[in-house]
Formats: sequence, structure tokens, C-alpha cells
Amino acid sequence: MNRAAVSLTTGLEDAEKVTVALLVAVGAAESGRPALVFLTKEAVRLATGGFPTGVACEGCPPIPDLLTRFEAAGGELLVCPICFEARKQDEATLVSNARLGGTVQLWEWIGDGATTFSY
Repeated sequence: MNRAAVSLTTGLEDAEKVTVALLVAVGAAESGRPALVFLTKEAVRLATGGFPTGVACEGCPPIPDLLTRFEAAGGELLVCPICFEARKQDEATLVSNARLGGTVQLWEWIGDGATTFSY
């Protein structure tokens, strides 16, 4: 089955965009596709324990619930190390399905191809 890679550059400053990206990622992972979300810029904070809170809109699923579902379905978070360090984050705070990795690791994961989305 094709891999799904979602690139997310936005953090909680645009919770609706985060929600849409996570819904796409959760849909891929829950349908059995290998799924990865590449977090850059402010989105890197989503990979730290206890940070992602809130609901984007009335009727939207809570962001923490989407992240839990994504992890439970085997989804991976790849966190840009440059962005992470620029925000003075601590690697010890990364959630269990997250790891630091940049564009080389992203391309290694994509391999021979993936369906990609960018938010």
C-alpha cells in the first residue's frame, strides 16, 4: 500500500490547518497506510508531550485526540531538528512516535514514492 507523507509547518496559531493535516494523516494511518507527518517551523511543538491542546472549531475533534489516534494507528512524526533546536525544545519531551530528522530522513522514509500533502 502506498505511503502517505504530510508536511505541516503550522502550529497552534492555525489550529484549523493543524486539524486538517492531522485528519488526513489519521485517515491514512487508520486505513493501513504507512503514514508520516513531517513537522517544521512552529509545528515541531506538536511532537512534545503535553503541548498540543485545544479544538480548532465547533465540531472539530480535539487535536490531542487526533495525535493519539495517529500514534495508535502506527503513524510517525518526523521533527525538523533545526526548527526544534531554534525553539529551544528538549529532545526528552518528544512523544513516543516522534523522532528528530530532516529532509534526508524524510526522503529515506519516502523511498520509491508516497502520496504527499502539505499544510
